[in-house]
Amino acid sequence: MELPFAESWKIKMVEPIRKSTRQEREQWLKEAHYNVFQLKSEQVYIDLITDSGTGAMSDRQWAAMMLGDESYAGASSFFKLKEVITRLTGFEYVIPTHQGRAAENVLFSYLVHEGDIVPGNSHFDTTKGHIEGRKAVALDCTIDEAKNTQLEIPFKGNVDPVKLEKALQEYGDRIPFIIVTITNNTAGGQPVSMQNLREVRVLADRYNKPVLFDSARFAENAYFIKMREEGYAEKTIKEITKEMFDLADGMTMSAKKDGIVNMGGFIATRKEDWYEGAKGFCVQYEGYLTYGGMNGRDMSALAVGLDENTEFDNLETRIRQVEYLAKKLDEYGIPYQRPAGGHAIFVDATRVLTHVPKNEFPAQTLTVELYLEAGIRGCEIGYILADRDPVTRENRFNGLDLLRLAIPRRVYTDNHMAVIAVALKNVFDRRESITHGVRIVWEAPLMRHFTVQLERT
Repeated sequence: MELPFAESWKIKMVEPIRKSTRQEREQWLKEAHYNVFQLKSEQVYIDLITDSGTGAMSDRQWAAMMLGDESYAGASSFFKLKEVITRLTGFEYVIPTHQGRAAENVLFSYLVHEGDIVPGNSHFDTTKGHIEGRKAVALDCTIDEAKNTQLEIPFKGNVDPVKLEKALQEYGDRIPFIIVTITNNTAGGQPVSMQNLREVRVLADRYNKPVLFDSARFAENAYFIKMREEGYAEKTIKEITKEMFDLADGMTMSAKKDGIVNMGGFIATRKEDWYEGAKGFCVQYEGYLTYGGMNGRDMSALAVGLDENTEFDNLETRIRQVEYLAKKLDEYGIPYQRPAGGHAIFVDATRVLTHVPKNEFPAQTLTVELYLEAGIRGCEIGYILADRDPVTRENRFNGLDLLRLAIPRRVYTDNHMAVIAVALKNVFDRRESITHGVRIVWEAPLMRHFTVQLERT
């Protein structure tokens, strides 16, 4: 008999979590203006709002923290981190930052200017915010198949080469670079194939444009290439990672995801002009070049985390847990972005809450209902996150409206996944009675979903 699958780690420390009552949750959510970002962590039973900075570090990472060098300039921790990044990616120039959006802020301060067009595959909220905040345009060139959540294809995060070439022809000098997000978070944690990355590189070379990877979950993307793309089954994650980054000119990284640290990020590039142009903004916004926005101990932990998380066993354990939750939802007939992504399940709220009109935000309503049901905190990746069109100021309803259930790395067990699935089933079973959603009472002009205030309709 074949042995069943088990995690590639054992538990050394636990943190207690508390169940709350429905009455408590109703009061807390009202006080939070129906925005789960405004809840206190102790008011949450199972926290799936993000996998960013919420993972459990390994014993090797904790040991590395004790060896962190906190020197202001020339810290040995930086050079350890740089060695790992260069070995994995081939990028010679590295700038540490305190997290991914800081990396975007530093690099885009040099690269993005008013009137620019930045094509890519479903820019995530901070990426789009840093582009639109500079009065430029984030142009989505994702394949159309990504919008059909029930369609099963292996690389739903791909860039559409036809859309991309049309953009390159139409906007020419207004395009400072092409950005590819690996994996594609906004499209449902969907991977990008190596073949597609090659197609993007060919077009980039044809039109003389650099390519930037938004790389928060690059290791998960490499895992899917290994598992789903012909010719990669026998390659290691590290080999696939290097091949991916050979097709790019640089990367921004939120290390809080595939680096498995609580805080950190970086820019890495092979382009000396990008490095020279960005480093002044690093000093201005983040800190000196050999620490940026990071402590020495966090850089040391990140160096170990990047090395560990580009090994197959770590990634298999992580992604198999996401698949486990997906199979439970399949049993209950709950629609989500298929196939299951690498870091989260994205429930298709418009297929669940069919009686909630789009201007009452079905995914946010489903987020509220799941929290009220069981104290589980998810995150809306949909119409609220999409923000308003910067020109018309109308809500953007042309994308997907999803409830993201992001699974922290090495934190919850499959028993927690079973609880999540049953809680969603309970909401799903009463979906016909949910006919009203939420309306916006107050919103920020950019990246509104973090602080938006809502009320029930």
